[in-house]
Amino acid sequence: MGLRAEMPLLARHEGEWEGEYRHLGPDGALLDRHRVHMTCRIVDDAAYLQTNRYTWDDGRTEVHEFPGTYLGGGRCRFDTDRLEGEFREVDDSAIYLTWRYKGRPLRLFELIVLSADGRARSRVWQWLEDGVCVRRTLIDERRIG
Repeated sequence: MGLRAEMPLLARHEGEWEGEYRHLGPDGALLDRHRVHMTCRIVDDAAYLQTNRYTWDDGRTEVHEFPGTYLGGGRCRFDTDRLEGEFREVDDSAIYLTWRYKGRPLRLFELIVLSADGRARSRVWQWLEDGVCVRRTLIDERRIG
């Protein structure tokens, strides 16, 4: 069986997404806000590739690719020059990720929930340092293609 059959929820995320990231401090204060255009693809039914294009109101932009290797058993791993982690489907609407930025003493936990109609998703990151939440990121996205 291939990646699409073993991770059907991940396959439902394939396509183009637009949304907004809001980074909040532990007190809930807004630290950063920027837009995202994301492309999610399954390649050769064996690997996952995500491309994130970020844009800030001041004109700054960043582009990052996240290639995922299918490990079997409904799990994928990613490892880039900046970060590494693993993700899996929790049920028919939620994906759970654990990851870390390389060279930083942080662990991140992310939950992605896809709407029943597949046209919207919400994501929440919790950034933990020594087991204490130091930041949260809220992401709301809508499918555009």
